[in-house]
Amino acid sequence: MKFSNFFSPTLKNVPAEAEIISHQLMIRSGMIKQSSAGIYSWLPLGLRVLKNIENIVRDEQNKAGAVELLMPTIQSADLWIKSGRYNEYGKEMLRITDRSGREILYGPTNEELITDIFQSYINSYKDLPKNLYHIQWKFRDEVRPRFGVMRGREFLMKDNYSFDLSEQDAIISYNKMFEAYIKTFLRLGLIPISLRAETGPIGGSLSHEFQILAKTGESTLYYDKALEQIDTTNIDTKKLQSYYAAVDDLHDQSKCPIEKNQLKIAKGIEVGHIFYFGTKYSEKLGAFVQNNRGENVPVHMGSYGIGISRLVGAMIEASHDDKGIIWPLNIAPFKISIINLMIDDENCKKVADNFYNQLSSKFEILYDDRDCSIGKKLSDNDLIGIPYQIIIGKRDVKDNLVEFKIRQTNESTKISIDEAINIVLKKLIYK
Repeated sequence: MKFSNFFSPTLKNVPAEAEIISHQLMIRSGMIKQSSAGIYSWLPLGLRVLKNIENIVRDEQNKAGAVELLMPTIQSADLWIKSGRYNEYGKEMLRITDRSGREILYGPTNEELITDIFQSYINSYKDLPKNLYHIQWKFRDEVRPRFGVMRGREFLMKDNYSFDLSEQDAIISYNKMFEAYIKTFLRLGLIPISLRAETGPIGGSLSHEFQILAKTGESTLYYDKALEQIDTTNIDTKKLQSYYAAVDDLHDQSKCPIEKNQLKIAKGIEVGHIFYFGTKYSEKLGAFVQNNRGENVPVHMGSYGIGISRLVGAMIEASHDDKGIIWPLNIAPFKISIINLMIDDENCKKVADNFYNQLSSKFEILYDDRDCSIGKKLSDNDLIGIPYQIIIGKRDVKDNLVEFKIRQTNESTKISIDEAINIVLKKLIYK
């Protein structure tokens, strides 16, 4: 993609309404634009990142045996009335009346709808277990939306729901999804801390939330530092759940089961939540199956959420510097940028065009061919966080050199034009 054709309206100054660093950098880098309070348009740069995260989440869900479908954003109130949650949920639910006078709502979650889908088609234990998921926009009418996409009213989530014959089977499904979450966050370059959690309005008897470490996080976490040494090749779900971890209001130092020198204190941001809630919804909404004794029994259910749009902000909170965003390679909107500092120089243009032609068929490349100042080009590429940069200047080209920059460390080296392609291929293919 040539920068001159791309749409990425970068800003030099920090927007006044942005309180936290992720909100500031997302607006400055041209990732989002506020439409109304807590609601944003995702501009091309932001959408690329959002889709990259979504694809990793989807891949791990598929590997864990979940099956994707897509439920609507608008739901009938009838199912929520039947489950007993329509009046209980509170003002966060956006209630609407259509032209025929029917009560509908913009879905804040999908337990009712997925249970209704399940009970319409499955009635035998032989069809269990089932795990169904979707990635869809949701709306919760926050009383005070703030912090950009971290606490917005409209947000993109992955939700999935497990259906099992018994509590024992349901716990197996729960642990399988627990493991999938750990793998997902590790692939995103994050250290996930799992904590026992309250079930809240979703209900149930077992719940974990997943937090990622970030200096600017809202939660204070107390956890066993052994969690930072997770063996990514051999994840033991039960062992992970046995490590001590608690948010500040649930931590009691006098009752803490680990030694003080083993305890770490850090800030965190919640990015995922999983629940086992038994037969709470299946009994009320008629999701029964026949067991091997011919008895009709309610299925045991769990639900599992990951805030995909929230993850974009959380990852920026966890990885940035004074220049801008630092994306991991598999999340970055572009893997590498080719920055031509002198677009009117024939030699610089020839070298830049050659790099672009060789690499653009293999990777997501941003070719900065804009007619603007050198300072703006360099600062914009740092701001939007592209992992690798090839910087092409008139003086270097005369010496058969280009500058190769690694955004994560901000280290730059001069390399020959001839070896630049091989270095890039090695970085991107064998990373």
